[in-house]
Amino acid sequence: MDLFAAGTDTTSTAIEWAISELIKHPRVMKKLQKEIGEIGHGKPMITENDLEKMTYLHAVLKETLRLHTPLPLLIARESTQYIKLMGYDIPAGTQVIINAWAIGRDPSRWEEPEHFRPERFLNSSIDYKGLNFEFIPFGAGRRGCPAIQFATVVTHLVYKYDLTLPEEMKGEELDMTEITGLTIHRKSPLLVVATPRFD
Repeated sequence: MDLFAAGTDTTSTAIEWAISELIKHPRVMKKLQKEIGEIGHGKPMITENDLEKMTYLHAVLKETLRLHTPLPLLIARESTQYIKLMGYDIPAGTQVIINAWAIGRDPSRWEEPEHFRPERFLNSSIDYKGLNFEFIPFGAGRRGCPAIQFATVVTHLVYKYDLTLPEEMKGEELDMTEITGLTIHRKSPLLVVATPRFD
């Protein structure tokens, strides 16, 4: 039950951050809607096969997870045997906690790390699977979290609705302040007006 709750919380948090960034950056939203519309061809539902063809969607999701890693501190790992690593003696049983939030914003790894720029992931082999240690939102190895299914939810929301802020607020005015905890949530809940795009 705890794993189910944790997976639900991180998924809903990632969706909220993705929608927040899309609303804050209307150019990105339009480009994503164009890609989804061209691949969806007016279908009532987007399929898994369609998702595989959406390169800009994957770039948007990766950039969201880089900037707003759902679990800022990944689940602790423990060394199983003694090892000498980069001149350090690491005894068996040493717990290691990885700050994935800081890695995703490291200026030595990312150009303008505080800016939301999905294009940085276009033509890039960096993926969610934990093989690229500059981008490990779900961890790495056998216990890497497989919960990347939020792509489907974001795709359907963007495909079926125009998402705007209420009362003539502009996207660039959206407060993106984070509150820390086990998962990083928005300080203020996201309120969105969803207008259907199709009859």
